[in-house]
Amino acid sequence: MSHAFRRASELALDEKTVTALRSALKTTADEIVQAIIDEVPSYANALSGRMGGTIRRAVRTALGHYLDLASGNATGGDAGDAAYELGRGEVRDGRSMDALLSAYRVGARVAWRCLAAGAVPAGLPAGEVAKFAELTFAYIDELSAASAAGHADELAARGRDQERHLEHLARELLAGARPDVLLASVQQAGWQPPVSLTAVLLPAAQARPAYRTLDPSTLVLDDLPDATGVLLVPDADRSRLMRQLTERSVVVGPPRPWTRVSASYARAVRARSLSPDIRDTEEHLPDLVLSADVDAFADLRARALAPLRALPAATARRLEETLRAWLLHQGRRDEVAAALFVHPQTVRYRMQQLRSLFPELASPQRVLELTLAVGLRAV
Repeated sequence: MSHAFRRASELALDEKTVTALRSALKTTADEIVQAIIDEVPSYANALSGRMGGTIRRAVRTALGHYLDLASGNATGGDAGDAAYELGRGEVRDGRSMDALLSAYRVGARVAWRCLAAGAVPAGLPAGEVAKFAELTFAYIDELSAASAAGHADELAARGRDQERHLEHLARELLAGARPDVLLASVQQAGWQPPVSLTAVLLPAAQARPAYRTLDPSTLVLDDLPDATGVLLVPDADRSRLMRQLTERSVVVGPPRPWTRVSASYARAVRARSLSPDIRDTEEHLPDLVLSADVDAFADLRARALAPLRALPAATARRLEETLRAWLLHQGRRDEVAAALFVHPQTVRYRMQQLRSLFPELASPQRVLELTLAVGLRAV
C-alpha cells in the first residue's frame, strides 16, 4: 500500500491515541457493517448469521492493520491480500464490483466518523486531524483497489474456465456423445440448452467474427482440421441466419434437436465435400440423397443405363439428357423440347430410340431406377 504508507510516514499517532482507538474497534466494526446492511441493498441479507460474523472480524482486522499503519508499526501486505481475496469472493457470491465499492464508500465514511470521534478526545492535535483523514481515505482507496483487482481476476479466470467448458461441450456435441454425458457438460458449462441447433461450417478465421453477430448462446470452435471452424447456432431463424452469413463462405446444415446436432454437422461436411458452391444444405437435398452412398449410386447408374453403353459416347450422352428431361417433365414433349433447346420432333425421334433400348420404360420400378440414375448429371 505505497500511497497509504507515504501518508502514514507523515503521521505517527501517539500510544494514548492508538490505545483509545483500539478500544473502540469492535464498536466501529459493528457500526460499519450495520451501515453497509442499511445502505447497500446487495448486502441486506448477505451479512447475517455466520457471514456477518466473518465480515465483522475482517473489518476489525482491517481496522487493526490501519491503526498499526497510523502508528508506524505496520509491516504491510496482509490487509491488501485479504481485500484481494474479498474481491474474488464477491464474484463467487454473485455480487458485482459496484456493490463492493459502495460498501467501501459507506465503510470509509463510518470509519472516519468513529475514528475521528475517538482520536480528537484522546488529544490528537488539530493540525494532525487532516493528515489522519487523508490516511484513512488513502487506506480505504487502496483496499478497494485490491478488491477490484481480485474481482477482475476472478471474473477473467471464470470466463476462461467457462470458455473451455463450452468448447468441450461443442466437441462432445459434434462427436455425438450420449445425452447423459452432454447434460453433465451442459451443467458444467452453465449453458442453457435450446430446442434445436444448426451447424455452420466456415473458415476458422471467420468463426469468431461471425459468432459475434449471432445469438450469444452460439457455440464456436475454430481449431478443427483443415483450418475449419464450426458454429452451433441455437433455435435459428434459417432465412435470417442465411442473411447474417451472406458475406461469409459457409455451409449451413439442417436444424436438429440439440443433442443430435452431430447429424447437422455431418450433413454440412458432406455437402462441402460434394460441391464448393453449396451454402444451404436444405436447398440441395436431392443431390445429398443421391450422393449419400457414392458406390451404390455408381452401381445403380451402371445397371439402369447399361443399354446406352453399346452406343457411341456422343449418342449415349444425348439420349441420357433426353431421358432425364422426359422423366423430369413427365413425358410432356413440348416442355422436354424447350428444356433441351431442340424441336419436338427431335424429342419424338429420340424417345423412339429410348423405348427400343428400354422396353420396360412404362414400368414404375424401371421409372424409379432411371429417375435416380439420371437424377444428377455428375456426382
